[in-house]
Amino acid sequence: VENVQITDIHSHVYPEAFGDILLWGVDELVTYHYLIAEFFRYSDMEYADFFALSKREQADLIWQTLFIDHSPVSEAQRGVLTVLEKLGLDVKSRDLNAFRSYFDSMTTAEYVDKVFEVAGVKNLVMTNDPFDPLEKPSWDTIGNKDSRFKAALRVDPLLNDYVNSCRKLQEWGYKVSVDLDQQSIAEVKRFLTDWIKKMDALYLAVSLPPDFTVPEDSLRSKIVEQCVIPVCREQNIPFAMMIGVKKLVNYKLGLAGDSLGKSKIETVEYLCRTYPENKFMVTMLAKENQHELAITARKFVTS
Repeated sequence: VENVQITDIHSHVYPEAFGDILLWGVDELVTYHYLIAEFFRYSDMEYADFFALSKREQADLIWQTLFIDHSPVSEAQRGVLTVLEKLGLDVKSRDLNAFRSYFDSMTTAEYVDKVFEVAGVKNLVMTNDPFDPLEKPSWDTIGNKDSRFKAALRVDPLLNDYVNSCRKLQEWGYKVSVDLDQQSIAEVKRFLTDWIKKMDALYLAVSLPPDFTVPEDSLRSKIVEQCVIPVCREQNIPFAMMIGVKKLVNYKLGLAGDSLGKSKIETVEYLCRTYPENKFMVTMLAKENQHELAITARKFVTS
């Protein structure tokens, strides 16, 4: 097991050619949004004041609070220490500047190679959002040339905010309307197909709220059944649903302000029962959903 190379099927990292959206270095590790939320358990600092600081200043505060003043026992805290230790750094020193010097001594490409080696990862699947203004230009120009990085087409804005996404699609030359008429359905399918092919996407993915329901009289449900399901079937890729996300419960925390809730297993049952030709990958965030999700998976498992 120690020697087997793995494929990480869901990551948020990118190849070097994608530039600044590839986040790396100890300051990015220490300011991961789980740790930002944990920092505020101990601090009465105003949110706005914290986010006005530079990344380095934020990292200094979090390091002092969570790794020096308090024992780093949470999963997120231990994750940082595990990374540093696996890289061969002396975590007992607690010297954040020494860790920074290590990262400053290497190039991005060298560090990416190091991570693949140390983690025993053969390749990984990114999270790729064509609606992201920072990411889209990379796909429109250079694309992905690193074979270790595989793509997954992320469509959260399309499903969860179609009204605003509709305007973007119109800008990109797709003849869609807000009311999602038959021409719009055909054009949304064309958009999905275009991007699956452009990225060579291994699956189509979306984060969904706890009340996600199919079927229902909503734009999201209509897009799922009339656009996403048929395109995934035609392209022979899974539809990956991460259900249970409650976005920005505390909006002042940014990414650290998301929460979760118990979701409806009936939606998963309906999709698996109604579309047996499709493949689904499902994550439900709430602990209370795990047993029923496991049982549901057993009822629809195929070879």
